Amino acid sequence: MFASIFVGLSLFSNLLMASPPAQVQAHLLSSHEFSLEKRYPNEWVSDIFKDNILLNMAYMRGIVKNSNEINWEEVKKPFHYTLKLEPNQVFSFHDDVLPQYQGKVVKTAGAHFNWAEGFKSDGWLVGDGVCHLASIINWVARDANLEVVSPTNHDFMPIPEIPREFGVSIYNYPGKSSSNELQNLYIKNNQEKDVTFVFNYDGKNLKITASEENPNLASR
Repeated sequence: MFASIFVGLSLFSNLLMASPPAQVQAHLLSSHEFSLEKRYPNEWVSDIFKDNILLNMAYMRGIVKNSNEINWEEVKKPFHYTLKLEPNQVFSFHDDVLPQYQGKVVKTAGAHFNWAEGFKSDGWLVGDGVCHLASIINWVARDANLEVVSPTNHDFMPIPEIPREFGVSIYNYPGKSSSNELQNLYIKNNQEKDVTFVFNYDGKNLKITASEENPNLASR
């Protein structure tokens, strides 16, 4: 009898050890992607846009902090990057922000899109292409029902693969704070749970998803 009880307890113990703890899984809120090979009809200009987008992502990811650290081979490699916003935290695309966001921004895209930071020009503007990156982030955030403010629309020029209503004009010029803060993107996590943005670049396409933790989906 004691042997039977011992065997039963051993089996029960093994089952407990074999069962993994419940894990909180992500609930997808929104997802969009675009090709970095199709940023402009002219291939040379499109490549400038692509490089500026990838350089901006390198600053955001923290692998580049100034122009002396730019290794274009590394900048252009595929990557996976996550950005988490806790409830009431704010992301802005650059650090000249509207008064209501002063002291509330926890993360920016980390750059000012100028020559000194290594951004390229297609002969028109330095940093052309960063508006495309801001616009797809805007699209994802709005579809995730986050609180989004983008004061200046990019309606003066269409952005390939982005619906016109989600276009965002981004600009940052030294000493022009009042103008810069109106050409910015602000995203506030107005949900009760953390929201995570995941950026995946496969060498051609950039995909951005927004998810929140969902304990109801925890494995059992």
